[in-house]
Amino acid sequence: MTRVSAPTRLHFGLLHVPAGEPDDTTVSPRRFGGLGLMLATPRVVVRVELAAQWSSVGPSAGRAEGFARRVVPAGSCCRVVVEACPAEHSGLGVGTQLGLAVAEAVRRELGLSELDAAGLAGLAGRGARSAVGVHGYRRGGVLIDAGQAPGRAVGTVLAAVPFPDWPVLLIRPPGDAPWCGDAERQAFARRRGVAAPVSARLAQLALCGVWPALLEGDYAAFGDALHDYNRLAGEPFAADQGGAYASAEVAATVARLRAFGVRACGQSSWGPTVFGVCASVEQAAAVRDRLRQESPEVGVVETAADNVGREIASE
Repeated sequence: MTRVSAPTRLHFGLLHVPAGEPDDTTVSPRRFGGLGLMLATPRVVVRVELAAQWSSVGPSAGRAEGFARRVVPAGSCCRVVVEACPAEHSGLGVGTQLGLAVAEAVRRELGLSELDAAGLAGLAGRGARSAVGVHGYRRGGVLIDAGQAPGRAVGTVLAAVPFPDWPVLLIRPPGDAPWCGDAERQAFARRRGVAAPVSARLAQLALCGVWPALLEGDYAAFGDALHDYNRLAGEPFAADQGGAYASAEVAATVARLRAFGVRACGQSSWGPTVFGVCASVEQAAAVRDRLRQESPEVGVVETAADNVGREIASE
C-alpha cells in the first residue's frame, strides 16, 4: 500500500488576465500564471493498494477513485482510501492535490517509473489553467507560475522559494461557493477590454512588490503588495462575481482583516476561503480570537506554509 500526504494551496490570483475566448493571446503568448502558497494544513491524504475489485472510502472517495481509474491499466483494480480531504471548491486547490496524490500512489503500486508533477497532472487531467498547485505538490513553498507557453499543457514555474514562518489564518465566511465547473468556464470565456493594462500592473506588483519584499523578509511591504495584487486580480471578473471578490461576505472579511492590522490578506482563487498572512504568532492569535468572538459563525483556523511538498511512503 502507498500513502501520500499532500499540502493544499492558496492561490493569490492570475498573473495574466485572459482577454476571453476565442482570442486569448492578444496580451501575451503565455496564459494564466499566478502566485500561490502551499499550506501545511489542511492536507489531502490518500492510501492506494492493488485489489481484486474496485472500492473507495472516505471524503471525496468517488472523485479519488475516478482519478485512479484514469491511471490503472485495463484489467487491474485498486482500493482507494481517502484519509483526509478538505471540502472541494473552497479555494484550496483540493482537486489538483487529490488527483496528483492518487496518480502518484497508483504508479508506485504498479511499480512504474516516477513522473514529474507535470506528468502526473497530465494523467489526472489537472493543471488546465493554474500550475501553482501542480508544481507546489512536489516543491512546497511560495511559487510564481509564469503561465502556459504555446503548445505546453502546464505552466512553467518562474521561481519557488521557502516561505517565512509567518502564520496564516484561513477564514471561511458564511455563504455558498459557486465558482466551479460551468460558472468558472463562462467567466474565463467572457471578453474583456482591460486585459493588457491589468496584466502589466499585476506583473509589476508581483515582480517589483510581492517577490522582493518576500525575499527581504519585509512583512509590511509584502502584505500591502499582495493585498493590492489579489484585489486587482479579481477586478476583471467583477461582472461574474459581483465585485473584486466572490461575495459581499468575502469583501467584508478582507476589510476586517486589514482593519485589524493584517496587511497580507485576500481571497484564495475563486473563494470563498479568505487568507490572512500575519506578521507574528501573537498577531495571528489575537486576530483569530477576535474573529471568533465577534463572528462565531465564521470559521477560522491557523496554519503555516508547507515548504517541503508531498510526503510519500510505502506501507
